[in-house]
Amino acid sequence: MLNRRKQGEVAILTIDRSNRRNALGTELMQAFSDAFAEFAYDDSVATIVVSATAPGFCAGSDLKELATMNIAEMCHHEAETARIVRAIGFLEKPVIAAVSGFALGGGVGLAAGCDLIVTHPQCRWHMPEVPNGWLPPWALASLAVRVGPVVARRLVWASEPITGTEAHDLGLADYLVPQSDVESEAIAVAERLAALPRAAVASTKRFFAPLVNGNAEASDMLANRIFAENCSDEASKATLRKFGMKV
Repeated sequence: MLNRRKQGEVAILTIDRSNRRNALGTELMQAFSDAFAEFAYDDSVATIVVSATAPGFCAGSDLKELATMNIAEMCHHEAETARIVRAIGFLEKPVIAAVSGFALGGGVGLAAGCDLIVTHPQCRWHMPEVPNGWLPPWALASLAVRVGPVVARRLVWASEPITGTEAHDLGLADYLVPQSDVESEAIAVAERLAALPRAAVASTKRFFAPLVNGNAEASDMLANRIFAENCSDEASKATLRKFGMKV
């Protein structure tokens, strides 16, 4: 589900749900929450890398799991996912996302919630929520901080996916390397940060946290409410029915 390993002072969390395209289910998010809470007070860990097994980084919310929920339960699930990802911004240890293959929907949100992102030129970045009939229920503030509100709006409209090269050019991703080097580069970035004075690294993240994450909670709450409203629209219902949800 969420594999853990350490390389020196770097903790590496690897999403391992290839049968669900590494989608964000309830158990996976609880595992993330537990790991972040543990690493926050683990002096042997200086930095954290979030990676994933093939075929890609993350396909977003687990729609098969959401199909078992009513709209209120879906909104609660997405709000809890948002809370856990937002916590990355207030964890004083840097978190680096190693994004390979694809990042879709909530996968984009998970990556954007990390401090730094490593990806490769051919990686597929796409937020398919609007074509499915609803606004993404979280992470819009994080996306807008990275690329600006006008570009974020275009990405959320999702009329076309972008490549890793485009994500890097837009400032969504920080490092661009060959696909085979994505995880190793993320670990190398984490090791370079781990070699710096810890107090200075932590205070830097603490100083910028209000600037990077200042309105994220309010933004996620608003997006969640709009998401709930959108789920009552016929276009949204048609998508949800495809996944077996009774609406």
